[in-house]
Amino acid sequence: MGRFALLLLLAFASFQALCFAADDDTAFYDSFDEPFDGRWIVSDKDDYKGVWKHSKSEGHDDYGLLVSEKARKYAIVNELNEPVSLKDGSTVLQFETRFQNGLECGGAYLKYLRPQEAGWKAKLFDNESPYSIMFGPDKCGATNKVHFILKHKNPKSGEYVEHHLKYPPSVPSDKLTHVYTAILKPDNEVRILIDGEEKKKANFLSADDFEPPLIPAKTIPDPDDKKPEDWDERAKIPDPNAVKPDDWDEDAPMEIEDEEAVKPEGWLDDEPEEIDDPEATKPEDWDDEEDGEWEAPKIDNPKCETAPGCGEWKRPMKMNPAYKGKWSAPLIDNPNYKGIWKPQEIPNPDYVELDKPDFEPIAAVGIEIWTMQDGILFDNILIAKNDKVAESYRETTWKPKFEVEKEKQKAEDESTDSDGLSGVQKKVFDVLYKVADIPFLSEYKLQILDLIEKAEKQPNITIGVIVSILVIILTVLFRLLFGGKKQPKVEKNPEVAETSNNQSTSGEKAEEEEEEEEKEGTAAAPRRRRRDT
Repeated sequence: MGRFALLLLLAFASFQALCFAADDDTAFYDSFDEPFDGRWIVSDKDDYKGVWKHSKSEGHDDYGLLVSEKARKYAIVNELNEPVSLKDGSTVLQFETRFQNGLECGGAYLKYLRPQEAGWKAKLFDNESPYSIMFGPDKCGATNKVHFILKHKNPKSGEYVEHHLKYPPSVPSDKLTHVYTAILKPDNEVRILIDGEEKKKANFLSADDFEPPLIPAKTIPDPDDKKPEDWDERAKIPDPNAVKPDDWDEDAPMEIEDEEAVKPEGWLDDEPEEIDDPEATKPEDWDDEEDGEWEAPKIDNPKCETAPGCGEWKRPMKMNPAYKGKWSAPLIDNPNYKGIWKPQEIPNPDYVELDKPDFEPIAAVGIEIWTMQDGILFDNILIAKNDKVAESYRETTWKPKFEVEKEKQKAEDESTDSDGLSGVQKKVFDVLYKVADIPFLSEYKLQILDLIEKAEKQPNITIGVIVSILVIILTVLFRLLFGGKKQPKVEKNPEVAETSNNQSTSGEKAEEEEEEEEKEGTAAAPRRRRRDT
């Protein structure tokens, strides 16, 4: 009995130690279980009219911070009790967000702000407020990425520069709750996780991972260097000794009549291609004075359907064998060619060597977005010094909700109607979004995302989109294996319309289609002949 009590006491002590450790490693956490008034400060700036609400996540009893209106700018900030240093050990930034109404155009990222000595006030929080890190999803038009931006001060120039993570992961395309995690390690590594799965690993000091790089180039083009006036960049020039041949006729037409053509037997010269519709009758309410003289609509001449043709026969055109076009002298190597001119390189006055980024501390967490969607819900915002703490929150706060939502989504997929996306198609699109993140396809990522988004709206063209993406992949692989500068052509399904980065374009296209339908309807109606006045 005494031994059992001792074990129980040790277990309790261990549990308490874990709790205290978690508390010590948690620099900031907001579950939004309680209303946010008093903790979060809404910006008073005139541009930010969006209304924040304390609201339940759809299908759950769990509360979050809700973007409640469409087409608005939003800004809200929470000042930390103590600034969090990013220079000591690891730092984990984590939060959940859910696009309850989908996300066509909007951001759902967080800004981790520098101390107010940098020149900002909570009540005046806006897009100019200085931050250390910006992290989170953003999607609109061709943009589809999970941002990670470090605003870093060059220790030599004193200038703050935004350094963007290259090839960031794409935003999940569903309406489920997702958790975004950024882990900053003391060895200059940063890891981006979505739903606990690593999507990107990078090094802060690597030029391959951030644009522009944190360590500037040692040399830069001399801004004062000018190209000499006699510098010739033409690799080829017209041959000055070439002479146009005497038999070169620049006036010969490209096409001529085919003199050997013969009118087909049975051609109906005297029959028109269209005739008045014999079954058409003048409408009873037709007013000749008001509407003009009525004329029956035209139909295809039925006699022409069995004949090779109707009306006046004309010889077809053919290519003119004598056609040569406008003469131009052939090109030869330019004896004065000096290559493409570039300014000389000079030492970069802003060059500096770094062992570690000079991180600014985090003094506040802010959300400053412009979104066309409502229903964006933020929850469980965490700053921790231990990735195990972040993992624990994912398991206890995010995963249970996600599993419920995923099961509900699965049931909806199984009962989807013919107009919706099937579960299989959703899986295909998930795979295609992952394909778009492959680094060697980065040059064509926007084209691929454009095709995927079009297929999501028009499921019947999914196969055509897959074929188009395969063409891109095979072309890029061919270039990698065999070299060459030719750009791949994106084979588009005939039904795949061109997508626009501009929301108004879709509205204009719809109006054009309506006008086209009106024109077609007008063409089918009986024609009215106006009297001369």
